[in-house]
Amino acid sequence: MVRCLFTCLGKGSDNGGAPIPNDKASSATADVTAEENRRGGAVLVELFSSQGCATSPEAEVLLSRLGRGDFELEVPVVVLAYHVDYWDYNGWKDPFGHSHWTVRQKAYIEELGLDTMFTPQVVVQGRAQAVANDQDSLVGMIKSAPKFPAPTFQATFLRPTTDSLEVTLTGALRTKVDSDGADIMVALYESGLVTDCSGGDNKGRVLANDFVVRKLEKLCSVKSASAKKTVSGTVAFCLWESFNGTKCGVAVFVQNNSHHIFGCQSFQLPEDI
Repeated sequence: MVRCLFTCLGKGSDNGGAPIPNDKASSATADVTAEENRRGGAVLVELFSSQGCATSPEAEVLLSRLGRGDFELEVPVVVLAYHVDYWDYNGWKDPFGHSHWTVRQKAYIEELGLDTMFTPQVVVQGRAQAVANDQDSLVGMIKSAPKFPAPTFQATFLRPTTDSLEVTLTGALRTKVDSDGADIMVALYESGLVTDCSGGDNKGRVLANDFVVRKLEKLCSVKSASAKKTVSGTVAFCLWESFNGTKCGVAVFVQNNSHHIFGCQSFQLPEDI
C-alpha cells in the first residue's frame, strides 16, 4: 500500500513524467491493421484536481485548452477531470469532489509505484503520469502514448425521470480481450462550470472547470472476446439538481485491472435530453 501523503504540486516538481515501472502484462491487446495502429484512436487523459489546491486552477485551464483542441496534436484526446476530496479539510469543500475519485487516483498511485498522492496530477492512457500543469510533459506523454482504435459504440439516451439518465451503448470494442478480462466504463462529465471560491488556498478566485466527471459506471465486463465482438449494455445515472444536458457529455473507455486504457470514445448529449 502507498503511504497516504498528500501534496499540492506546481510546475517543476520532480514527481512528473514517470511511466509505470515493470509494465504489467496487458489483459487486452490491439487487433488492428498497421494503418489503424499508426493513426490510432483517441488518447484518454485523466486529471486529478481539487479546488482546494492552489496550483490546480492552472492545470484546469491547460486541460480545458487540451479538450478544446487548442494544441495541434496528431491524435484526438478525451479529457476527464476527477476532483478528489482530500483537500476539503483545508478551508474549502470542493463542490465536485468525491471519495470515489480519490480511490481511483490511489489505484493509479499504487500501479505507478509512487508513494504520494498529489494534485494536480495527469495520467495518460493509464500508463504514464506527470504534474498536470507541466504542458511539455503532458504533450510529450500524449504523443508517445500507445494508440488503440476507438470503439464503434452507438449511443441512445433516455430520461425515464427528471432526475435520471439512461445511456444504452451497442458496438464493437475493436480491441481483443483475453481471459484476464476488461471493463467498459462510462463517465458522465460536465463542462462550463464556474465557482466563486470563498475559502481555502484559492479564496477570492473565480474557478472555471471543464470535463468534470460527475458520475462513473461500469457498462459490463468482457473476457476472451474478439475485437469484432458486439457489446451492448445500459447504464443509469442519477442526476444532480443543476443538471444541464447542453453542458454534458459521455465518455466510454476500456480498462483492464491495472487501469490501462485500451480505447476510448466520447459523445455529446442530445440537445433535447
